[in-house]
Amino acid sequence: MSKAEATRERILDAALEEFSAYGIAGARVDRIARNAGCNKNLIYIYFENKEKLFTTVLQRHLADVNLKMPFTPADLPGFAGKVYDFAMAHPQIIRLLAWSTLDQSAQLPPSRAGSFRDMAATVADAQREGLVNPAFAPEFLVTTLMAIATSWSPAFPFGTSTRQPDPEVLREDVVKAITLLVRPHAATEEGTDQAHASGTPGSGSEAPN
Repeated sequence: MSKAEATRERILDAALEEFSAYGIAGARVDRIARNAGCNKNLIYIYFENKEKLFTTVLQRHLADVNLKMPFTPADLPGFAGKVYDFAMAHPQIIRLLAWSTLDQSAQLPPSRAGSFRDMAATVADAQREGLVNPAFAPEFLVTTLMAIATSWSPAFPFGTSTRQPDPEVLREDVVKAITLLVRPHAATEEGTDQAHASGTPGSGSEAPN
């Protein structure tokens, strides 16, 4: 690795720390340069401005996430477990994603929206093949899966608890919740249970005279 490449890597690492803690508006190029051990002007030479530096950091880690966690529509509970593991191990990246949504000055990488569309499309295919519960829209399933799987990250505002739940138990619950949500016969079983409870004809219970 050349000296310039090494400097660029240090800048990106320092920028992740800064942006995850302060967002784009609160981040300071001076701090990033100091923590990266470089001249501030190099940041502008390499990345032009703070906003493009943020986008570069975000794109870098989104690509890393996609590489480490290929989407598996035929095994959504297993994928949810991997997302949970990643979110617990990388709270900085979860905060970075949160800032990218909150800060209007962020230039989101086109791949982020494209990745969501691709995931929803593959879920739709799995629904047509009978692998995933068709009772919910693919976009709803993808969004709900990601929300449940990341909700216990230290970066998530509702993910903390005074009880300090066991991480392994939480992981099992995440996988179980997604299993119940996406299993192909969930909608049929729910309808059957409701029929039994209400005593409707064909449920095995007689309606009162």
